[in-house]
Amino acid sequence: MSKTGASKKDLLVHIGLAAATSIAILLFVFYIYLPFTTNHGESMTVPNLEGILLEDLGEFLEERDLRYEIEPDSGYSPKFPPLAVLKQFPLPNAKVKEGRKIYITLNSSKPPVVKMPSLIQRSLKNAQLELRSLGLFLGEIRYRPDFALNTILGQYYQGKKLNAGDEIPKGSKIDFEVGDGLGNQTFQMLNLTDMILDEAVFVMRGYGLKLGDVFYEKEGKIMKEKEDSNGDVSVEAIEARPGRVFKHAPNAKKIARIGQEIDLWIVEVDSSAVEDVPILDLVSE
Repeated sequence: MSKTGASKKDLLVHIGLAAATSIAILLFVFYIYLPFTTNHGESMTVPNLEGILLEDLGEFLEERDLRYEIEPDSGYSPKFPPLAVLKQFPLPNAKVKEGRKIYITLNSSKPPVVKMPSLIQRSLKNAQLELRSLGLFLGEIRYRPDFALNTILGQYYQGKKLNAGDEIPKGSKIDFEVGDGLGNQTFQMLNLTDMILDEAVFVMRGYGLKLGDVFYEKEGKIMKEKEDSNGDVSVEAIEARPGRVFKHAPNAKKIARIGQEIDLWIVEVDSSAVEDVPILDLVSE
């Protein structure tokens, strides 16, 4: 073999040895050295810290080989006590290395204050939406006689009347006084017995009353009082005619209030007649 052939062979051998050595070094670095020095593959799950008090946080995280740092900005939620964890990063269930620092936001030690708007004459539903946008909550609802059903008539905090611009803590409960849809004028209830439905509704409207529930029965008796010549009063039960009111609540001996609903009991005529009662348009108005 010539010297030239031997030199080429030796060169190839050296190149092969160099390549093998390089590969071995790379494998050692990536699969042995780096995993060993960086704890590669040794990760842990971040716990949920929400609601944990600051005084308990250090020990809680130390047991899990984690650290924490408090963000300068705080927030507020009435669900948690002061200085409890509100937010965290990384988030719960994230995978991190041992010793990782968790950044936390704490609940403010004092709730921020908000200025109360005037919700008078607003609907109860609208007032609830307004409270929610301000971080306030709906408290007790008290009804008082007024034709404006579910309309705000007064607003209170801890028993004191609230005016527009009053400052109250965020998360507070606001009590409302609202209209019950009834007036405060009362009178002796009128007698609607022996009337057909449309007559009864017409009379009730004249007194500011509303139709409540209507019950149909196969039969009914009208209780009528009679006074004899001696002034003695007796009660006589008379069979009510079909299609006539034989009972209503409140009855004629009770006190009614303007806007009140009156329930009626009526003797059935027949199925077709009941379905075709012409009062439906009056009732729906």
